[in-house]
Amino acid sequence: MKDILLSYAAYNLWANNKIADVLKKLPDTQLDQETGSSFGTLRKTVYHMWDVESLWYQRLHLVEQAVKPSLTFEGSFTDACARWQEQSVKLADWVKAVQPVRLQHVVAYYDTRKQYCKSTVIEILMQVFNHATYHRGQLVTLLRQAGINKIPVTDYSEFTRGRK
Repeated sequence: MKDILLSYAAYNLWANNKIADVLKKLPDTQLDQETGSSFGTLRKTVYHMWDVESLWYQRLHLVEQAVKPSLTFEGSFTDACARWQEQSVKLADWVKAVQPVRLQHVVAYYDTRKQYCKSTVIEILMQVFNHATYHRGQLVTLLRQAGINKIPVTDYSEFTRGRK
């Protein structure tokens, strides 16, 4: 199981970097254009992805009061993408370092609706990776709708072919 999680952690970092590279080139007007999507704009979708990955990372570290980093962030979008990418590196490094026995541990936490929850470390990691994939798909759609047609392929199969 650890091998699968290592692969997904590396994929998550790779794919986030690919999509961030495209997004960082866009002007604020495109980043903040209302789209009617889940989070309204490209910028808000990226901030959501960064926040969620950070919240889960904090929960893995048993932080009682996990905090969304974007709530106090005041830098540029490029800086936000860098922080998001750094968060993905931290998560990948954590997966590399975690002992396999710990993957079955249960983490208790309060979700963003203040509901008490419990999840195994494996469940948390799979949630993080699947959540990111879902929203990267949204970002690709939003980029296409904005007329951007140079969008890298971020499929897992593309990632694995590149590693061989």
